[in-house]
Amino acid sequence: MAKNKTTQTDNSVTKFIDKVENEVKRDDSFKLIEICKSITGHEPKMWGPSIIGFGSYHYIYASGREGDAPLAGFSPRRDSLVVYIATEFEKRKELLSQLGKHTSSKSCVYVKKLDDISIPILKEMIKNSMDYATKLFPTKVVGEEHQQRRGVSS
Repeated sequence: MAKNKTTQTDNSVTKFIDKVENEVKRDDSFKLIEICKSITGHEPKMWGPSIIGFGSYHYIYASGREGDAPLAGFSPRRDSLVVYIATEFEKRKELLSQLGKHTSSKSCVYVKKLDDISIPILKEMIKNSMDYATKLFPTKVVGEEHQQRRGVSS
């Protein structure tokens, strides 16, 4: 089985965002950090070289492929901010239709700037996506509280 390329690192989230050339995208990244922290209860961590993730869960697909992924995450890419969401969750299509100016693919929502979208709708999407992931893989959620319940220390 191939190893997951996108894993959590110890790189500095702040240093990464400070290197974003576009000032609006840089400011929006710091706003997204606050949004994701408030929803997940987790501090931001770098995943691979360019994804900012919050919390994590362990997934195992029917194919046998497994790995860890952030409960919520985004990346300030050159063309847009990419918010990573689950491919299925409660009211996904409805919420996407209410989000505002964006494009989307299977698990990504692309926005030019946060002013183009409804922040309350984005928050609901992130929460619903996170809830979906934790329901799909309930015993595999990784986080301090869950680890303590299982007797695992940090």
